[in-house]
Formats: sequence, structure tokens, C-alpha cells
Amino acid sequence: MDTDNRDRPGYRLEDQIGFKLRLANQKHLEVFARMMPDVTPTQFAVLAKLLAQGAISQNQLGRLVGMDAATTKGVVERLRAKGFVLRTKSTSDMRRLDISLTPEGRAFARQAVETATGISAATAGNLTPRELARLLELLDKL
Repeated sequence: MDTDNRDRPGYRLEDQIGFKLRLANQKHLEVFARMMPDVTPTQFAVLAKLLAQGAISQNQLGRLVGMDAATTKGVVERLRAKGFVLRTKSTSDMRRLDISLTPEGRAFARQAVETATGISAATAGNLTPRELARLLELLDKL
């Protein structure tokens, strides 16, 4: 039985979409950590969404940033500990928790959104504007 598959065409890990996406994500996370060390990408997503939306229920916030309820709760708790968000009972539904930015969180989020533009540019630095636009379109299709 021949166990040497090097000369036969077939599955190559390096050619797989998941592998390439993971490498691209690793590059992005390295750039993110270097340029925005005070928060994680998921924490930033919450801050950016709160900056854009204003106060919102914790469940809705999680849906908008693509996180499950347990992850959202943990991220909100860590942001609360940093003094960036407030968690209050909703006045319209006492079962609901509303999340909002503190003044410090708002100031941080505004600066972070500006920094995020640079992070995106650094991540995609090897792409032309047209290539980047096409990549984003293709990722939306996934």
C-alpha cells in the first residue's frame, strides 16, 4: 500500500477557504491588538453598535453584533468593569436589560471607531481598493 500522497493531486489544506479565512483573521487580530489594545474585537463591536444605536436591550445588542446571549452578557460585564457601559432595567419591560454607553464609554468608542478605520486599512493593506470592495462583497455572500 502506497502511503506517500505527495505526488498525487487532492486535498491541500493550504487551498481551503477555512484555512485561508483563519490566516486572514489571525492577521487582522494581530493588527487589532497592536492598534487597539484596550478592548477585544467583540468588545469593540459592542461599543461601536451602542455608539451608533444608543441604548438597546442586551438581547438585541447581541443579535446585532452576532453573539449568543451568554457571550453578550460576558462582554457587557467586562465593559461595565472598565466603566464603558451601563446596564439598567428597562422602563417598558422589567425582564429586559438595556445597555448604554457611559460618557467615558462614548468618548472611548468615538476614538475607537476612528482607530478601527486604520485597523481595516492595515489589514487590507496588500489589496487595491477594487480588490477590497470585491472581497467584502464575496464575504457578504458567505
